[in-house]
Amino acid sequence: MTLLDRTATVTDPDDSPLETVGARGALGAAGVLALVTTALVVVAGWHVTQGTSGIGAGDLARLAVGRGDDATWDVLVSSRLPRMLAGLLVGVALGAAGALFQSLARNALASPDTLAVNAGAYFAATLAAALGLTLPFLGDSLVVFVGGLAAAALVLLLAGGGAASTTRLILAGSALAMGLQAAAGAMLLLFDQETTGLYAWGNGTLTQLGMQGVQQMWPLVAVSLGAALLLSRRLDLLALGDDTASVLGVRVRRTRVLGTVVAVVLCACAVSLAGPIGFVGLCAPAAVRLTARVVPSVQRHAVLVPLSGLTGALIVLLADALMRAALTPEEALRVPTGVTTTILGAVVLVVLARQARDAGPTRRPATARAGRRHGRLRAVLVIVLLAALTLGALLLGLMAGYTWLLVGDLVNWASGNAVPVVEFAMDERAPRVAAALLGGAALALSGTVIQAVCRNPLAEPGILGITGGAGLGGVIVVTATAGLASTSTISLAAGGGALLAFAVVYGLSWRRGLDSDRLVLVGVGVASLTAAVTALLLVRANPWDTPKFFTWMSGSTYDRQWPQVVPVLVALLVALPLVWLAHRELDLLSLDDDTPRLVGIRLERVRVVALLGAAVLTSTAVSAVGVVAFIGLVAPHAARALVSGRHLRVVPVAVLLGAVLLSLADTIGRTAIAPAQVPAGLVVAAIGAPYFVYLLYRSRG
Repeated sequence: MTLLDRTATVTDPDDSPLETVGARGALGAAGVLALVTTALVVVAGWHVTQGTSGIGAGDLARLAVGRGDDATWDVLVSSRLPRMLAGLLVGVALGAAGALFQSLARNALASPDTLAVNAGAYFAATLAAALGLTLPFLGDSLVVFVGGLAAAALVLLLAGGGAASTTRLILAGSALAMGLQAAAGAMLLLFDQETTGLYAWGNGTLTQLGMQGVQQMWPLVAVSLGAALLLSRRLDLLALGDDTASVLGVRVRRTRVLGTVVAVVLCACAVSLAGPIGFVGLCAPAAVRLTARVVPSVQRHAVLVPLSGLTGALIVLLADALMRAALTPEEALRVPTGVTTTILGAVVLVVLARQARDAGPTRRPATARAGRRHGRLRAVLVIVLLAALTLGALLLGLMAGYTWLLVGDLVNWASGNAVPVVEFAMDERAPRVAAALLGGAALALSGTVIQAVCRNPLAEPGILGITGGAGLGGVIVVTATAGLASTSTISLAAGGGALLAFAVVYGLSWRRGLDSDRLVLVGVGVASLTAAVTALLLVRANPWDTPKFFTWMSGSTYDRQWPQVVPVLVALLVALPLVWLAHRELDLLSLDDDTPRLVGIRLERVRVVALLGAAVLTSTAVSAVGVVAFIGLVAPHAARALVSGRHLRVVPVAVLLGAVLLSLADTIGRTAIAPAQVPAGLVVAAIGAPYFVYLLYRSRG
């Protein structure tokens, strides 16, 4: 039995945390607690010796024996201790919260990150800063608490609560987090003065201005931990199943509500103190549960919760200390601690995903099933209507902007007789409109292929890590060349990043065959890893270039030129006919693994070729329009709703829908608050995230 199977749900009495724990078990749990505590003390001692002031271990030792000077004491109290204590407090809060979330959801992949708690808290903090909202006592903490609680409640509701499958929980949390982060990104761009410094804070940082934050938060963390320990007996019984727990006197719903509130309070304290530090709530309980194979008594929540908290503190302080040891003290100040912990957490997520056997149905939800068979006439009418809408989106995109043009101006420009003002406007707009149309079409086609291969209508290139890989490749080249890289170089790097991410996801997902749920889980892990590395590069880049990078990462056609559009056109001209001709194979792939083999299709070869084509399409689209989410999800699903699930009809309809959606999003972003602009990717996310939530709600049964 795998780690995930042991922690996702308890069905075997031998696996129950209520098994009899004798003196040997108690001593074993005490020994693990003592070992982790000792390691934490050592790491904390190493941590306080690091900093930019040059004060080392010898100076602190002399201070401890009463021979130090005032300067050493001032540095220790004003800088070193606040950072170390903040890391300790944040790690304890997140580790304990992760243990609670995993027990309440009966899922080893539940955490403040996968339940969108951190994203909800970040969005709430950004919204409050943008609007200038101030509240009385504990105002900031109350804001992030409400945001985190609302996000967690929504994810659990959409995923089905304790009955949620692993993949469904991850998809719900990841999609909601993407939408919230996109909304927060829009506010960072539109309210840059009010939200100054929130981007780095949004990746988690332990930098403190004195002891005030620690002094405010530690009582809340202590009270919340006490409440969690009071719930420990109920949580032990809840692990046996809702029915069994109810028979034994546990009020299941009340326990879940109380446990969720306590966990979100812990997360809110951590976010208020240090921003969203990623994946500690996943790694710490996972590490503790691994020890259960040797010391089963650690599964009891009276031990699991505090031990997860101590392990979380060890992870945070060790990650921060290793980063500061690897970099110069000055460089380390610019690297958010959350980036380091997210990289570690992404690796843990992939390892857990490789062990996972899903706990419930996630494939082909009701909203994605082919309904009644639509006739050819209806399909033709839909395609003709969408073609007309595409033409309309093209004309609107060319006409709309800070200076509105007329149809006559477009005709004059096409014939070479435009006045200089029109010529200047069209030279800027035409490549942008073409990039949006072609990029949207490419992402929609890529999403159609991925959903067929994964047999999961809720999958898309971003969730599988392909988009993040392409974005990371482009950012690596831009930052390495100080913004002097050519368009072709950036496009090539984005393509290489997408293909490398695809290779990593596919390779890690393979285990005596390719399981679609495992593919999605590994993809989410790789996507988190690429996002963390991208954030690391952005915060270490030239600060004057960061807004430009962030705009590109948000999905924008700003300042696009024709050489960036040509690769997308070529990829579409090659891939679109091939995918359309392979519609029969895609139909069979979307059914199951056995049917394609029975009719002579080489399943793995077709899968590899299809996913490779999707990666190429995504990489060229990213090089043209930046990192755009949700087009690859919304367009194929809407196409199936319009013309049934046969790919003979879905492929052209999805491509046209993707082109129209991204083109209209780009036009809205350019004109809604002109002369300021909102990246098209953020407009798409504002539409796609609610639609994704709607899909999950409709298919929650």
